[in-house]
Amino acid sequence: MNYQTFQPNSDLESLISCYWTLEVPAESDAQKQRIIPDGTIEMAFILGEDIKRYTSEDEFIIQPRAMVLGHTIEPFYIEPTGFVNTFAIRFYPYGFSNFVNMPIKNLANKETPIELFFGEKIANDLERKIIEATNSSERIEIIENFLLDKLNEKTTIDNIVKTTIDALLATNGSASIKTILKEDLSKRRQLERNFKKQIGVSPKQLGKVIRLQTALKLLLNKKTENLTDIAYESEYFDQAHFIKDFKEFTGINPKEFLGNENMILSTLFYK
Repeated sequence: MNYQTFQPNSDLESLISCYWTLEVPAESDAQKQRIIPDGTIEMAFILGEDIKRYTSEDEFIIQPRAMVLGHTIEPFYIEPTGFVNTFAIRFYPYGFSNFVNMPIKNLANKETPIELFFGEKIANDLERKIIEATNSSERIEIIENFLLDKLNEKTTIDNIVKTTIDALLATNGSASIKTILKEDLSKRRQLERNFKKQIGVSPKQLGKVIRLQTALKLLLNKKTENLTDIAYESEYFDQAHFIKDFKEFTGINPKEFLGNENMILSTLFYK
């Protein structure tokens, strides 16, 4: 596997976490890969063979070749049909809504073709340019020019939503909404409504995903193999709380995660 990340230019660095590419040679016995929620929205272009996305144990769809992957709050399986070659943009949780004029609350847990956001002609033109580009540098230049054109300066993320996300990121997902809003709890309903509209998931769901990422990094980088230590370092109440959340988002317990052949891709992304 060849997985690389690239940083955006300064005009987009507050909205985009990174660009990434993944190349994997075709395998005759390719395994399903379980993808774990990471708290981001991504725009992806499939440049290689088709990729299956399982909707149940035996049923699947073919992922759109140019798509937006909304927030995921549960794990899912993908399986390549041949050579994998993907170019993608990973947005911060509040980043993608700056580039579109439609609510993104309905994007969670699914792939949406980019033509539904930008129109068929514009989407086809963008996809053609990305396909015809000869390397990642050219693709990054193409997508940055496109996004900068789309960026509407009059469209700003609601300050309450951004403050909440910043606090969740700064505390690895452990900050409570009550703490973030301090005494102004009258904003709670407004926050929930705006957060769902602009981010696509609730503050609590996003916080849980961010906290899981902290635990995953400790686990994958072998900072410690003691689950109790990982739980406390990641701000869980206790080990039982950690294991419960881990199973909710990955489908297995932490000890089963390491070395699982279905987790190779997720391990690569989150290590």
